[in-house]
Amino acid sequence: MDDEFSTISEMCSAFDVTPRTLRFYEAKELLFPKREGQKRLFTRSDRARLTLILQGKRFGFSLEEIRQLLNLYDIDDQQETQLCKTIDASRRHLAELERKRDELNDAIRDLKVQMDWMANRLTEIQQD
Repeated sequence: MDDEFSTISEMCSAFDVTPRTLRFYEAKELLFPKREGQKRLFTRSDRARLTLILQGKRFGFSLEEIRQLLNLYDIDDQQETQLCKTIDASRRHLAELERKRDELNDAIRDLKVQMDWMANRLTEIQQD
């Protein structure tokens, strides 16, 4: 990728996304590539935004939530508002991820108990 601009194929390769994904993010006003005719040229800012978009999705943020947080970057307060709101949202998402993890751990434990019971029962049946 060139320092100034990246093509859609370079972005797809670098971030392991599809052209459709990039066009979708552009339509949702998450990315703002420059246009040369039909050609999209992504800036360093677009690359940074895409990194944050993909992280946000991984952490469970909605695209609208990500868009709102990214748009706070342009407020002239040295990112204070953006950072405060991102920390608040991150705390909520962390709590939700931890809740889901706990539910999964419970389900895994319960499934193991059931599997042990079935294996023991099968052994009993086979010994009769």
